[in-house]
Amino acid sequence: MSALAIIGGGLVGASLALALQKGAKTRGWSIELIEPFEPGSEYQPSYDARSTALSYGTRLIYQRLGVWEQIAQRAEPITQIQVSDRGRAGATRLDAKKEQVPALGYVVENAWIGHCLWQALDDAVVVRRCPAEVDRMQPVEDGFRLSLTDGKQLGCDLAVLADGGRSALREQLGIAIKRTPYGQTALIANVTPGKPHGGQAFERFTDEGPMALLPLQDNRCALVWTRPEQDAARLVALPEAEFIGELQQAFGYRLGGFQQVGARHLYPLELIEAEEQVRSSLVVLGNAAHSLHPIAGQGYNLSLRDTEALAAALLGGSGRPGELAVLQAYHRRQRSDQWLTVGFSDRVTQLFGDSGGLSVAGRNLGLLGLDLLPPAKTWFARQAMGLGVRER
Repeated sequence: MSALAIIGGGLVGASLALALQKGAKTRGWSIELIEPFEPGSEYQPSYDARSTALSYGTRLIYQRLGVWEQIAQRAEPITQIQVSDRGRAGATRLDAKKEQVPALGYVVENAWIGHCLWQALDDAVVVRRCPAEVDRMQPVEDGFRLSLTDGKQLGCDLAVLADGGRSALREQLGIAIKRTPYGQTALIANVTPGKPHGGQAFERFTDEGPMALLPLQDNRCALVWTRPEQDAARLVALPEAEFIGELQQAFGYRLGGFQQVGARHLYPLELIEAEEQVRSSLVVLGNAAHSLHPIAGQGYNLSLRDTEALAAALLGGSGRPGELAVLQAYHRRQRSDQWLTVGFSDRVTQLFGDSGGLSVAGRNLGLLGLDLLPPAKTWFARQAMGLGVRER
């Protein structure tokens, strides 16, 4: 029987395997990493690659795991974040120098992060089952028996569900979720601006929904544009020139005229929270535990903090890794971080997605107040960077 089985070898699952492998080796634990999509052995850059905004706190975690130096080779630092409300006075600017950090965050292609993580895994500890998929989980005494789609079966002391926000296994186990639809769809694409972005990120709020433009390498930007469902479907079907025209009108000319847009994809938006994150011999992690609106850029960074806390709890225990008391202690430790981060993300989304008069007035006063009250601005910046009160 393996000590741990991580179901889902994406960014969260691979990060957990990496966080555990050194301690697992000294304890004689084996880790099964089960992933349905086989990653390529070589990284292939692509104009249309999906990317993730990593907070400064996430950089610190990856430094502790020994992979930041490699990830940083294709990480674009965010030196400033400009937050504005289209057509209104409310605006603020967050600056890395003023916050005394080298960057407020970094934007990195998902494929590159995954490549770096998989390259760092130790085959003597981590058994990579890929491509492979679990279609059934059966609780047994002190663990789980996993049935794979290829007919194989595995036993484990602890199963970690890191298989995404639409986890079929979570549903199979009867773990209920709380679902909060936002009535919006995210349009995701990479675009090339006419001027150098200079490491600037933009959070732009409009009556139709918020949009974010994040700096990527090669003077590209990652666009996250939230719109009502029908309008998002209309935008994704427009010819490139017409789409760029509407994007230009919504965003303005801070980066000059947009030159190119890549493949456009739509993602319906909702807040999903699992009502159980731990059971005896089971942990729900990543998007399977909580899936957030992308506009605040908090989802993956929260999941990585959960991952680091779970690894610390498991390696700090003296018994088998699936003991309920150990898993409950992990969840208690992370509950306040999750509550604050989910609340911060949800409130930002609700406030800046509402075009009502009181909400518009309130958010403009809030943005103006951030510039007038440096302590409030610092708190907002540190929340966005995923930093605790003392961590630098």
